[in-house]
Amino acid sequence: QVQLVESGGGLVQAGGSLRLSCAVSGRTFSNLGMGWFRQAPGKELEFVSSIRSDGGGTRYTDSVKGRFTISRDNAKNTVYLQMNSLKPEDTAVYSCAASVDSGIWYLNSAKSSRYAYWGQGTQVTVSS
Repeated sequence: QVQLVESGGGLVQAGGSLRLSCAVSGRTFSNLGMGWFRQAPGKELEFVSSIRSDGGGTRYTDSVKGRFTISRDNAKNTVYLQMNSLKPEDTAVYSCAASVDSGIWYLNSAKSSRYAYWGQGTQVTVSS
């Protein structure tokens, strides 16, 4: 059984930083492409970032480019999202997701339907 457990969320002032972690178990992590999504109250689920299984490719939604960095440590079965220069509009529940990596998956990694496994999410609140 695949499990994804997020951590690192919290309350931070605008301009601050947080690092989210997502620990994966139950599947060979180095075969998995990983993604981060977020959902703000009353809004739809939004793609944030994705990374290929070997870390060789990353994608970001435009609103976080230059501020967020996705990375992974395959020895620790963990994917990270470093979030800098946080804004109030970044407030949301952040969830990590996983899927077996493939070229087709990566091309479509901004779509939530392309992920087979999901974590429970961690709340990020940015105060102004």
